[in-house]
Amino acid sequence: MGSEPWGEWTVLRVVGELDIATSPTVRQHVHDAVAEGRRRLVLDLSEVLFCDSSGVGVLVAARRLMRSCAGELRLILPARGAEDGSHVNRVLAALGVRRLFDCYPDLPSAAGEKGTPLSA
Repeated sequence: MGSEPWGEWTVLRVVGELDIATSPTVRQHVHDAVAEGRRRLVLDLSEVLFCDSSGVGVLVAARRLMRSCAGELRLILPARGAEDGSHVNRVLAALGVRRLFDCYPDLPSAAGEKGTPLSA
């Protein structure tokens, strides 16, 4: 899990699994970013190979937190997710929460002002 600035955005990269073991770390990084006054957050999930319900819970909670502080949350799912379905994309769609998120294929489109989200 790493954090880096990208223009006005803070990018949090999640690698490997987003599950009960790693979700608390992701949650803490999101809260830390908000506590530091960052209101534009990108969660890069392009290298997440597995996501369970606790991972989905962290994503939904991050969305709620960002909305409560007038912030913005964007997710990066790999471009191939639109065609063959990345794991995270499939999990979010299966649970009916995919439409809650603005998802982008890569960082330049997610952090760009004119980026177009992937369709749900």
